[in-house]
Amino acid sequence: MKRQNVRTLALIICTFSYLLVGAAIFDVLESRKETAQRKILDDRKQNLIREYNLTLENFDELERVVLQLKPHKAGVQWKFAGSFYFAITVITTIGYGHAAPSTDGGKIFCMFYALLGIPLTLVMFQSLGERINTLVRYLLHRLKKCLGMRRTEVSMVNMVIIGFVSCMSTLCVGALAFSQFEGWSFFHAYYYCFITLTTIGFGDYVALQKDHALQTKPEYVAFSFIYILTGLTVIGAFLNLVVLRFMTMNAEDEKRDAEQRALLSRNGRAGGDPRCAPDLPSTSSTASGCGGGGGSGGGGGAGRGLRNVYAEVLHFQSMCSCLWYQSREKLQYSIPMIIPRDLSTSDTYMMEQVEGFSDAMHSNGCVCSLQLHSGISSVSTGLHSLNAYRGLTKRRSSI
Repeated sequence: MKRQNVRTLALIICTFSYLLVGAAIFDVLESRKETAQRKILDDRKQNLIREYNLTLENFDELERVVLQLKPHKAGVQWKFAGSFYFAITVITTIGYGHAAPSTDGGKIFCMFYALLGIPLTLVMFQSLGERINTLVRYLLHRLKKCLGMRRTEVSMVNMVIIGFVSCMSTLCVGALAFSQFEGWSFFHAYYYCFITLTTIGFGDYVALQKDHALQTKPEYVAFSFIYILTGLTVIGAFLNLVVLRFMTMNAEDEKRDAEQRALLSRNGRAGGDPRCAPDLPSTSSTASGCGGGGGSGGGGGAGRGLRNVYAEVLHFQSMCSCLWYQSREKLQYSIPMIIPRDLSTSDTYMMEQVEGFSDAMHSNGCVCSLQLHSGISSVSTGLHSLNAYRGLTKRRSSI
């Protein structure tokens, strides 16, 4: 079974298992209190009916009126400030439910508005999050250089820690502010910020719904809008860093499989040429036999060979104990100007970078034997592309 199918099946099983575990825990935590509250409210209902001599029809009518009046307790909701607040909850998918369109025109416009606004907002937040991550990575790299640290590259662990601290700081700042403005406890304010910035939006706690705040407290209204948008940007940057990496795994696997199939196809065609037999003793015979003897042909063969080596390293990186990097991403960050992400097909560029590639990989602490056969060749008998570089590098180094 393909790796992508196995991963998808595992994710489905994990998700449903997670749902079952969550349902069981919420059942234990909430069901008993729900039953008790329902009994208390039923008793209160019967007392009110007897006390005010109401029929069930009268009580149901009164209940409907009270529910319809609830959104209006906070004041006017559909002036510009309230409408802007509602628009934020629509395109960010927060959806508190504290206000909803009552006219048919408003409902129709809301659907079309959300249809365009939601994907636009998601793309905007993810793009902004990517730019923030790039800036943070650059600043952290410069900081490490200023501190004189030996390894100045920024790892994924560094970025995850910074993203997590940023998210927690944003939630705490919001909790402090809303606990003061709304009179909530710190825990309830923190809960409100978390539910809002994760776009869950239950609506059990909603800001700007006390004392006609939308009309009488413009500073608080501005702070709330800025906080929600800024907090969503921070959360978006963290999700861009962590979640989207897993979302692109299948695409990366498909690309790697295509590269490996192309590599095997090229090796299969080369295997039919007796001059391209593996482990040729002389450099000149390898270059003249497989490269075609010409200058441009040799350069093209070298460029293709270097790309073959890179693809083979990606495939066998978990088998070679001397590979100091652990993933494709780490290789890209370590030598980004030597092996482009798109595996450039420029033969001239590849020829110019061979010597730099050898020096860079040697300087990263690999301690494999610098014998005639490299560590990668010992892993797989099919990795013969390294033989093409015996005449191009000044010294041997193992990847």
